[in-house]
Amino acid sequence: MKRPAKTLLLNFACAVVVATVFVQSGSPCSAADSPGDPAGADDEKAKEAELVKKTLNPIASLTSVPFQNNWDFGIGASDAMEYTMNFQPVIPLSLNQDWNVISRTILPTIYLESTAPGVGSKFGLGDTAQSFFFSPKAAPGGWIMGGGPGLLFPTATDSTMGAGHWGAGPTAVVLRQDNGFTYGILANQIWSYDGWGDQNVNATALQPFFGYTTKTFTTFMVNTESTYDWNAGQWLVPMNFMVTQMLRVGKQPISLQLGYRYYADGPCAGPDWGLRFTITFLFTK
Repeated sequence: MKRPAKTLLLNFACAVVVATVFVQSGSPCSAADSPGDPAGADDEKAKEAELVKKTLNPIASLTSVPFQNNWDFGIGASDAMEYTMNFQPVIPLSLNQDWNVISRTILPTIYLESTAPGVGSKFGLGDTAQSFFFSPKAAPGGWIMGGGPGLLFPTATDSTMGAGHWGAGPTAVVLRQDNGFTYGILANQIWSYDGWGDQNVNATALQPFFGYTTKTFTTFMVNTESTYDWNAGQWLVPMNFMVTQMLRVGKQPISLQLGYRYYADGPCAGPDWGLRFTITFLFTK
């Protein structure tokens, strides 16, 4: 059973407090703090810390290729499972000495078990979300920000996996990174303008996020990926509690993330909870 949407703020606040207390009381010392460190260790540590900050910034000047794996449970009368793998490449381009444009793509591959007796399972692609953020290279007042168009492409291979419409609207992000903390919000609004689906798209997405990174480059993050469907008058409010670790395989930096998802609100036939595992390949210049 879904809990009312009004529990969202309480749950979010509790998660923030717990994460903050935990990381501030238990952050281990870095290798650079240990006696006998070789010369240049501090510089290398600073470079790694800056790379970690970029991985948490959705509009950083960093090429990254995340493969985000999601498992959601408790769907429909059969308590079915849905697996979604989001391929999410992020490609920054320098327009001039003052501005970047960052391309963010989300292409989902979906497997949905039978949700009710007599209903078959589904497998295929979902609709593609494409965003372009125009972002100043200098952060005004320490705030990182960007905005631009968001697009929806009807790439779904089954009518149950997509809206069957072309869509467009504005998207924006604003965030700040201070003393290991990363916090901000990403938002967009999509309206459909053409297509063959049964209902037009009119949806708002709000994604506030808050995280803390330790000296060993472990990040504790909590966010919501909330969507409001204006046609149905219905919220979908998944809350994600995640741990991310940056490491290197040879010379290749990667980021690994594990997460638990709780649905604070959603349609009656929607999922109750879920899990997430993401591997992100990072490409520095």
